Amino acid sequence: MQEQITFDDFMKVDIRVGKVLEAEEFPEARKPAFKMRIDFGDDIGIRKSSAQITGLYKLEELVGRRVVAVVNFPPRQIGPFMSEVLVLGFHDENGHVSLTAPDHDVPIGARLN
Repeated sequence: MQEQITFDDFMKVDIRVGKVLEAEEFPEARKPAFKMRIDFGDDIGIRKSSAQITGLYKLEELVGRRVVAVVNFPPRQIGPFMSEVLVLGFHDENGHVSLTAPDHDVPIGARLN
């Protein structure tokens, strides 16, 4: 059975829209991944993330792209890299991650609510 949370629990999760500034290979990762620098606007700033999205994306497609991420988890050490946000996506039928993004142009740093 799925664990239920309260609305107040959900509101503690800070999910924001960011814009990918840089993306690069992450050869030290155990599973294929990219490292990204993402701008979340003035309130949050620029944060780093590692994402296992190599199955559906090329590096050159990521720069300038809007992504959605949880910005208030504690940083997580992934090999030699400190990931500061969790970029969100869904697995497709082949197990590749498809990034979550707004359908329309919303401000960088906008919060999901």
